[in-house]
Amino acid sequence: MRAYGKKSVALVSSLMLAASLFLTGCGDEQAAAPGKTAVKAMQLVRQDTPVAYSFPGQLKGTEEVLVYARVSGSIVEKYFSGGDMVRAGDPLYRIDSRQYESAVAEAQAKLHKSMATLRNAQQDLDRDEQLWEKRAVSEQTLTSQRAKVAEYEAEVASEQAAVRKAQENLDDTVVYAPMDGQVAVDDVAVGTYATAGGTTLVTIGTMDPLYVQFSVSETEYLNLLAEDLENGVARDATGYEPPKIRITLSNGRDYPYEGQVTTVDRALSEKSGSLTVKALLPNPQRMLLPGMFTQVNIMGVVAKNALLVPQRAVQQLLDETFVLVVGSDGKSHSKNVKLGEKVGSYYVVQSGLEDSDVVIVEGLTNLQGGTDLDVTMVTAQDMGFSVQETSEIVDKS
Repeated sequence: MRAYGKKSVALVSSLMLAASLFLTGCGDEQAAAPGKTAVKAMQLVRQDTPVAYSFPGQLKGTEEVLVYARVSGSIVEKYFSGGDMVRAGDPLYRIDSRQYESAVAEAQAKLHKSMATLRNAQQDLDRDEQLWEKRAVSEQTLTSQRAKVAEYEAEVASEQAAVRKAQENLDDTVVYAPMDGQVAVDDVAVGTYATAGGTTLVTIGTMDPLYVQFSVSETEYLNLLAEDLENGVARDATGYEPPKIRITLSNGRDYPYEGQVTTVDRALSEKSGSLTVKALLPNPQRMLLPGMFTQVNIMGVVAKNALLVPQRAVQQLLDETFVLVVGSDGKSHSKNVKLGEKVGSYYVVQSGLEDSDVVIVEGLTNLQGGTDLDVTMVTAQDMGFSVQETSEIVDKS
């Protein structure tokens, strides 16, 4: 009896354990079918989407002038220090003027001689004309004297031009600032021999405002102008509002002033396929310097009819970006994708996916292509996904 009782207890315990496991399995809705992997998947989203574009840019002066010497000679004086602010017309350098002073004196002497010769010839002509009236000189003599006067008048005009040229050269020995701006520190020192038109004495550039220059792709350019294109507003028409920009400096800080796109190149570059854009940016404290590299952020742009994939679905391996989708055979399939802007919980899809694709958003751990799936369809609301314009910027560098 004691042995029989032990067997009965063991049998009852086994039956109860089996029943418990059966009931537990029936009550678990997430349990996968035998041999299949449980995943959650959702349909891609297509809609008009606000995006934030970011492009690498470089600051440039709105005007920048290389100052050259117009005459050759040694620099004997400099009237500024590198980094100074100057006004148009301020003297910058003085070049040794002695040879040009001598040239002016020589040209003036030649002019005076020519003018004296001309006066004598004109007096002779006046006398010959009086004699001609009395037929006291031949017509040939009168004609010859008139030719001499014309020749001497031409010589005087030439010598006057030589005097003006010599005086201009003398005046050019003082080099003046051609514009308001800040001089660079690349200025040459006193004692340097400057060659006319060949020696850059200094660079002058404006500091406020500055341009920030960047490049956009054809698709990005069309997205930036999508609303105006849709409404038929031309870029130079009344009512057209160029995009606003903000920049992020290389130390990660946002610049406090807002700028505006002012210039768009007339054509895409044949080499890069991109379009050069300039935006004007105020610089009242002169914190920004030409040559600085920045990130140019264009906010408030709407990507029309954009195809969106959840960020959670995106995976990367080495240089490849891909998602796993649910195939018509009920298995997982990998698709390489090219992504654009990050928008809320999504990426904008540039290529690689279609509206009909169902992407896997949960259960991706160790999941590979060709795996049999037990799929639970979910919505964006179920997963807490949202489409919001975000301050998180896609780096286009």
